Amino acid sequence: MAKKSASKSALPLLAAVAVAVAVSIGLLFYIAGQGKKATDAPLIGGAFELTDFNGKPFTDKDLKGKYSLIYFGYTYCPDVCPTELQTMTAALEQLGPLADKIRPIMISVDPARDTPKVLKEYLSNFYPTFIGLTGTPEQIKKAGDAYRVFYRKTDQKSSSDYLMDHSSIVYLMDENGKYLKHFAYGTTPEKLAAGIKKTIEEHEKGK
Repeated sequence: MAKKSASKSALPLLAAVAVAVAVSIGLLFYIAGQGKKATDAPLIGGAFELTDFNGKPFTDKDLKGKYSLIYFGYTYCPDVCPTELQTMTAALEQLGPLADKIRPIMISVDPARDTPKVLKEYLSNFYPTFIGLTGTPEQIKKAGDAYRVFYRKTDQKSSSDYLMDHSSIVYLMDENGKYLKHFAYGTTPEKLAAGIKKTIEEHEKGK
């Protein structure tokens, strides 16, 4: 009986992971399709106005000056988000001095619960230079649309007890906030670190 109970309790978590993977795969196909247009560049990134976890305004203009590693998630995420944030943390640790050129960012898709204070406390568990961004639902939607991010509220038991389905993609943006590369859910820290390093080296050679 204990095994059956454990199996049932794991079903929601497995479903959440399956949804994240499915959504991420769909987004990858979308990005690939966009890359075949005349500009040969996916339409990822753009203008946004949010609030950082210190309560200060943060816009797309604040991305300038450093490379950015951007992830959309939420602090109440049971498994997918902490796994991806830990992967980003491990990759940055492997990059050594190169990590100083990179700004890791998490943008919340759950602004109702992810206040600046909540974000700051949550991200203290990951890479020390992580920045958390939140905002009004309208501001989050604008940022999500700019990065082609899917998210929606699901499994709502009450106004404060629910999960969010969302795409799980890590975006690498250049020092002007322009898209360079994306990494799918499940990428290992080693592959993420190697991909970041290679992409930045190629980008800087092409300047």
